[in-house]
Amino acid sequence: MSMAGNLRKVTSLGGVGGLRKVARLARRRPRVDLSHPARSPLGSSVVNCVTYREGVRTPARGDLVDTVERVRKSREGFVWLGLHEPTDQEFAGIAELFDLHPLAVEDAIEAHQRPKLERYDETLFAVFKTVCYVEHEELTATSEVVNTGEIMVFVGADFVITVRHGRHGSLGPLREELESDPGQLAKGPSAVLHAIADHVVDDYLTVTDAVQGDIDQVETDVFSEAGARADPGRIYQLKRELLELKRAVVPLSRPLEDLATRPIRAVDPEIQAYFRDVSDHLLRAKEQIAAFDELLNSILQAHLAQVTVAQNEDMRKITAWAAIVAVPTMVCGVYGMNFDHMPELHWRYGYGMVIGVISVACLALYRGFRRSGWL
Repeated sequence: MSMAGNLRKVTSLGGVGGLRKVARLARRRPRVDLSHPARSPLGSSVVNCVTYREGVRTPARGDLVDTVERVRKSREGFVWLGLHEPTDQEFAGIAELFDLHPLAVEDAIEAHQRPKLERYDETLFAVFKTVCYVEHEELTATSEVVNTGEIMVFVGADFVITVRHGRHGSLGPLREELESDPGQLAKGPSAVLHAIADHVVDDYLTVTDAVQGDIDQVETDVFSEAGARADPGRIYQLKRELLELKRAVVPLSRPLEDLATRPIRAVDPEIQAYFRDVSDHLLRAKEQIAAFDELLNSILQAHLAQVTVAQNEDMRKITAWAAIVAVPTMVCGVYGMNFDHMPELHWRYGYGMVIGVISVACLALYRGFRRSGWL
């Protein structure tokens, strides 16, 4: 969607009044926290709207507009608004209320974005790729190993807006964990941004550890006695899934480096040290992925070499048996010719001698091939 299209969507709701109408309609339906895995996926795109003051959750009163107005009037605390796959109409009023840039709004709605960090005036916009490991009984050439989603985060002086795409990347437990540490949460919206980044990167490490189990299994199968008959499709499938994981992990390095080292108005200086720790964890995930990629390349090359060796062994066996069969074929071919004058044809012991010579020659060839490893 173009920026002009986004602006038309925003103005079509009639400003804050339109947002109040959307909020009232959403309250008529039971709101459920889509970020929590134990809750129903039914309900509006608004997952939750919570106000925090000095790191403590305060009771919600009124709709979203009233909540934001109270926070801005008191100049204390911040609002955390959670959304799950909102539509243009649902997000337009929110974008106007928080003065979000149309380009960032477009990215948040459309999803399928590359991990990045962008600054729009006083607002910080971050995109994280979430990943989860797909359990499977047996790895096949079509098994899904890694599933991805996205979390977009808008961070301002007095608000945090999280937009989640996909059925994983749960933020419900993360919210509860943050609420158990009011001291950290009191540092403001940037503390929530750090918690989300840390949560996402920890999932990267969890997935890489699980993928390592699949790689170890494939490696064991390839180097077993029946390794030449192993399905190479499983190796290619793992490489494809590893590429999906790599697309989520590698581009996040630069955004985390900026959050950890560059002064950003929306990020509390005390939080930057925490981002350095997250960046270290991300580096570990990147190194694991790079090592897995090299290992899979080695496994694939080893499998192809095993197939070549197996084919060579088959060809040697075929050649050895062909050489053994050539002896009686040649002798029988000679005596099968229709010549009138062949002295051996009328010799009493000719047949027995020919059979003996053929047997001895074939046995000698067989023992020779066995001794050299061809049979």
